[in-house]
Amino acid sequence: MDAGAPKGKQKSDINVTPLIDIVLVLLIVFIVMVPGLSKAMKVVVPQVVQVTTPKPPDPNNILIQVEQDGSMTLQQDKIDAEGLKAKLPDAVMLQPLNYRKVFLKVDEDVKFQAMVDVLDAIRVSSDTAKKKSLENQDKFLGQDGGDVKVAVSLKRRPAPVAAPVT
Repeated sequence: MDAGAPKGKQKSDINVTPLIDIVLVLLIVFIVMVPGLSKAMKVVVPQVVQVTTPKPPDPNNILIQVEQDGSMTLQQDKIDAEGLKAKLPDAVMLQPLNYRKVFLKVDEDVKFQAMVDVLDAIRVSSDTAKKKSLENQDKFLGQDGGDVKVAVSLKRRPAPVAAPVT
């Protein structure tokens, strides 16, 4: 056999046959394995929708604000304690049955008695609304309308900022 080189000299070319055999075996292994590796399911990711406009306030909501000096507002109208007791039952009757709510915003420096008076006026208006709906039972199909639910919020004043020391 001829080694491909002149007598007494070594052949300087590399034998690539074993290298090609290994590369072909690896290629066949990867071709067989790839379909088995991709058994993932298709997933639909929900898209986030951002709404930038706030919804308008519900006109049926009743808002009572008690300020620091004890003055009150019903919706945007200034009102005193007696006027609140007179107007609140009618405002409560306009709300849907079993969904009667009053939102009460109280300043943090209000005297406790002023808040108790407002809560008492709300209780009285709830009772008055019940009596009126019982008088008109045929109109409301015998439902009493339920009690008025009150959500109380405390308005805090921002802390005073101290002047920088020089």
